[in-house]
Amino acid sequence: MPNHTHDYDLFVIGAGSGGVRAARRAAARGMRVAIAEASRLGGTCVNLGCIPKKLMFFAAGFADAFADAAGFGWRVGEPRFAWPDLIAAKDAEIARLNRAYGWMLEGVGAEVLHGRARIADRHTVELEGERFTTGAIVVATGSRPFVPEVPGAGLGVVSDAIFSLPELPRRVAIIGGGYIAVEFAGILHGLGAAVTLFHRGPLPLRGFDDDVRATLAGELVKRGIELRLNTEVGRLESSRDGVRVVDRSGGSTPFDLVLWATGRVPSTGDLGLEEIGVELGGNGEVVVDEYSETTVPEVYAIGDCTDRLALTPVAIAEAMALVETLAGNPTPIRHDNVPTAVFSRPEVGAVGLTEAAARAAGHPVVVFRSTFRPLLHRLAGRDQATMMKLVVDGATDRVLGVHMVGPDAGEIIQGFAVALTCGATKAQLDATVAIHPTAAEELVTMREPVED
Repeated sequence: MPNHTHDYDLFVIGAGSGGVRAARRAAARGMRVAIAEASRLGGTCVNLGCIPKKLMFFAAGFADAFADAAGFGWRVGEPRFAWPDLIAAKDAEIARLNRAYGWMLEGVGAEVLHGRARIADRHTVELEGERFTTGAIVVATGSRPFVPEVPGAGLGVVSDAIFSLPELPRRVAIIGGGYIAVEFAGILHGLGAAVTLFHRGPLPLRGFDDDVRATLAGELVKRGIELRLNTEVGRLESSRDGVRVVDRSGGSTPFDLVLWATGRVPSTGDLGLEEIGVELGGNGEVVVDEYSETTVPEVYAIGDCTDRLALTPVAIAEAMALVETLAGNPTPIRHDNVPTAVFSRPEVGAVGLTEAAARAAGHPVVVFRSTFRPLLHRLAGRDQATMMKLVVDGATDRVLGVHMVGPDAGEIIQGFAVALTCGATKAQLDATVAIHPTAAEELVTMREPVED
């Protein structure tokens, strides 16, 4: 697609996971590429999402490790946790990643521009008073936290703020029931905070399999996290004993920190998209086709700003497919059988259809489910269950979904995602020799279906 009448062949707006991958792949294929970023390289995932959150998840896990060690004969002193030490170590790692992203882009010849970019027309981008022409534009501006419009909402913080708190709060309210809510509930509780989770629905993790949701809710309560389900927050109030969360039934409870974990919305404001004719959806998302092209030719969008599947690996897959398309090999992106993990405590892993979705799609569903206490927890004396579930098409024997709650769920489900992508059947899982003793072996040794 090179066109030397333009300054660049491709101009990428946003240097998050999707934008960086698109810029790197395109530059490596010989395109003249510029990528603009108004903040730090790496976007939400590297700076305020997946990476720092996973580091804090690891930190919180040591609380269980210290507590469980005695059951295996270890005698250790009273453990102490230093929040500032964790934040400093996390900051150093994020800074290293920021530098690495810059080196990777420069190494393939992509030009990194710092500042807020805005689209003037479908072949022109404005940045810090300069105008650049380009053959194609990719919008990869990600998403931002959403805060409901309730009185006193500004007394709470969004997840971005958690990574730079000066100290660990003693009492935390988390409002929401999705990934961010349950992950930070486990992290902050594991590090020593008293956590209460407010959710307007009956169970957390809407969209996940119902057995996963119920199992996780029970395990959170076992760990000492207070769940206030079917509870709608009406307002926040400042008081002498902290920030009070007032629910619509009149209940009022003080906290040292209130975290809004009520979802994210696409970051598409003031980019000039609508002015040049790019269609936006009701949530502000960029409307694209299966090739990630917008309603304006040669203007594309990938990642969270399209509100398709807001996952880092999905943004990267969309970027790689898009570069293939730009290089003359039209490559549509598929969003089926995308595995996902929730780094709650315990973890959740899932790939494929939930039982409810499979039934709604008309499949003759057969369910296999196992709940057990992992060997690790036997000597530790920990009352924590692991749940594994297979959703199978009874007519074709094809495995439609694999769902898990328990340690290392993300690592285990990754492998089974390959199997589902290859069209695995229940008979093929049954024919697979198990690795013993492991938790994962349960997924290839379940023989008796659950009664419908």
